Amino acid sequence: MDALVVVDVQSAFVTGDGAVPAADRLVDRTADLIARARREGAFIAHLQNDGPPGAEDEPHTPGWELHHPVEPGPAEVVIRKPHDDGFQETRLEAVLTDAGIRAIAVCGVMSEMCVQATARTALALGYRVVVPHDAHATQDIPAAPGIGGAVPAATVSRVAAYALGSDAETTVTAAGVAFTAPRRPSAPPPRRTAP
Repeated sequence: MDALVVVDVQSAFVTGDGAVPAADRLVDRTADLIARARREGAFIAHLQNDGPPGAEDEPHTPGWELHHPVEPGPAEVVIRKPHDDGFQETRLEAVLTDAGIRAIAVCGVMSEMCVQATARTALALGYRVVVPHDAHATQDIPAAPGIGGAVPAATVSRVAAYALGSDAETTVTAAGVAFTAPRRPSAPPPRRTAP
């Protein structure tokens, strides 16, 4: 992988009462991915969700802050986003293209929302996409009368990754992701039209 996209690993989602189940494991996995990506010279994009007023990730509140320290520079950026999809109305596609990225690993929260939406668009844009199964997480889905019982977060995460289809690599572990520095191609990655 020549890039790592860290989706919404913000304080509100990995610390305190609002943390995803097994947040400590997620933080360990994402920290390891970031450290190895830096060491190998891979590009890193930290996505930061801008929640609506009153939300736990409302901009400039403690919950909105990124959990992992960022080392800003030409190979590590923070991209704020207003939607689940990290590409929608952001500069993510432009910075990946400028950096010559062809393959990305996607990790973070929430599996069935922002992680899946970002990975799905990356696939549609022609990137090779790896979503390490132990490096994304979400909340339990509560029981809903007349619909069904509670769904554990681990099941939600697995289904979210599985729903990406066979084009995404979702069975690799975080430890199994190998990083390399991007090589500037003479042409952008092949583009596919979203269905």
